[in-house]
Amino acid sequence: MPSGTKVETDAPVDNQGRGESFSPTDLVATALGTCMATIIGITARHKNVDVREMRVIVKKEISADLPRRIAKLWVEVFMPLKESHPDKKIFQSAALSCPVQHSIHPDIQVNLTWHWKPETV
Repeated sequence: MPSGTKVETDAPVDNQGRGESFSPTDLVATALGTCMATIIGITARHKNVDVREMRVIVKKEISADLPRRIAKLWVEVFMPLKESHPDKKIFQSAALSCPVQHSIHPDIQVNLTWHWKPETV
C-alpha cells in the first residue's frame, strides 16, 4: 500500500460498531469487484479494447448463524461492449482469474452476472 494511505473500518451497528465506515467484510466485497475490474482492464489494454466505461457492483450477504461471515456475494459487471464482441469469453475468463476470486473461500457463494451493451438493430 502506498505510504501514507489510510483505510478506516468500523463494525456495523448490529455487531457492536458505530456503522460509520466500511466494515472489513465490505472491503472483501470491494476487493473482489476491483480485482475483477483490474484484470479485465489489463486484458482490454493488451487487446487494445476500450473498457473505461465498465462498472462493477458487488453486494454481500452476511450469514444469519454464527460465526458471522460472508455467505454470498453478488457481482454485476456492466461492460461497455456488445455481447457479440469477439473477446467476450476472454474478458469473462479474465474476471474469474483474478487473485481475489481464487482467495474467496469455496463456502462463499459468488454469483456473477454480466451486462452487455444492447445490440443495435
